Amino acid sequence: MVKNYYQFLNNAMLNHILPPSIKKEKYAMSHMQKDQKKLLNRVRRIKGQSISLENALENTPDCMAVLQQIAALKGAVNGLMKEVLEEHLREHLGVENLTPEQRQEEIEQVILVLKSYLK
Repeated sequence: MVKNYYQFLNNAMLNHILPPSIKKEKYAMSHMQKDQKKLLNRVRRIKGQSISLENALENTPDCMAVLQQIAALKGAVNGLMKEVLEEHLREHLGVENLTPEQRQEEIEQVILVLKSYLK
């Protein structure tokens, strides 16, 4: 059941970050395989920080401790986004074999994701 819960969270996160106009199957990033362990470690730390924040809120929370946990969680998510976005830009926009139309489409897709992320 826990595995299904985390799959649900991952799918919900993906659906929130990627607007419906983006074809998700197009963005299966095979180039991420080389950094998969590093990215999974980041996600696991984020998960741990999220659980820690939830536990703090369930108990009698100290405001400063909660604020610090939220700041740490935000920083961890931002770091993950930076890593994935940087790799995406290098692998999908840094290649020379794109037509100007393809490059513009890629740019628009990244802009949509960034607008959603920065809300």
